[in-house]
Amino acid sequence: MKGYQLTFFTEQDRRHRHTPIGEWLLKVAKDNGAAGGTLVGGAEGFDHAGHFHSVHFFELADQPLAITVSVDEAACQRLMDALAQEEIKLTYVKVPVEYGRVGKADK
Repeated sequence: MKGYQLTFFTEQDRRHRHTPIGEWLLKVAKDNGAAGGTLVGGAEGFDHAGHFHSVHFFELADQPLAITVSVDEAACQRLMDALAQEEIKLTYVKVPVEYGRVGKADK
């Protein structure tokens, strides 16, 4: 299938509607037709304002997160429209990709 890989960048301690933003974003992506998604924690990163965020031994709150989802064109538009209606600001990267499934069918 042809579509897009969307990667959103945020921090562990952010919440939206009383839910951790990474968890919330994965649910919104799924609800809008994403074929799959993954939340990955990073060791260090910087945001749109140039502020560095990193994992600390005793505190994970400032840990950078990347939420990556695979979407077809219609799902991409629905997801981006849904996010545009929310009181959030997210940095993202949108890359055209080919995606699918390989291997034996699930039992």
